[in-house]
Amino acid sequence: MKSRPTLSCQNVSFRYQRRAPWVLENFSHDFRPGFTLIKGASGCGKSTLLRLLAGYLRPASGQITTPGGGAPTEKRFQREQLGFLFQQLNLLPLASVMRNLELAATLGALNPDQARDSALDWLKKLGLEHLAWRRPASLSGGQQQRAAIARAVIKKPQVLLLDEPTSGLDDLNTQVIKSALREYVQGPVICVICTHDTRLENLANEILDFNRFLPLERHLVALAGATE
Repeated sequence: MKSRPTLSCQNVSFRYQRRAPWVLENFSHDFRPGFTLIKGASGCGKSTLLRLLAGYLRPASGQITTPGGGAPTEKRFQREQLGFLFQQLNLLPLASVMRNLELAATLGALNPDQARDSALDWLKKLGLEHLAWRRPASLSGGQQQRAAIARAVIKKPQVLLLDEPTSGLDDLNTQVIKSALREYVQGPVICVICTHDTRLENLANEILDFNRFLPLERHLVALAGATE
């Protein structure tokens, strides 16, 4: 029987400076197809882990292995198999929504016709087709968030990493995003979501609570108890 693909962390440790506290220390986990939600207080390492999984940061020790068996720092993985949503969205400000999507698609090895067809498809699914030629700054916050989701999935990546995809959004925008993600995350697709949003919990095949795994500020426990 063929094993299911995984995005695997083995004893991963990371800190931003040599003498700084560890953000992650000996973290091991296999992320499997479906949705994994990572929850936890700000500063507990959620976004750092997402960047390590994407290969944007390198661990100080330990190993991360992609479903293809390589490292996430490999450029082909990042171009073709990785979709990433930043909290800041990072849409290109001088390009239209359509152009933002087409550029992401062509970087992912789709030809121009495939890029255009995929862009139109995702713009329709996310209710943005009438805004295709607008620049991001002219869109509402919810529209920008949906455009960034479309850009993350347009090249059909196997690994989809989303940092707070519904932060600050109303229920309607959140439901549209959830419906689109449910449609996309099928078969071998691995989706890891960092979130504070309890509305996403019914998507989850698995929930990791970083408050439990990585209690970085233990002194706050005593302070919190003193106020009760």
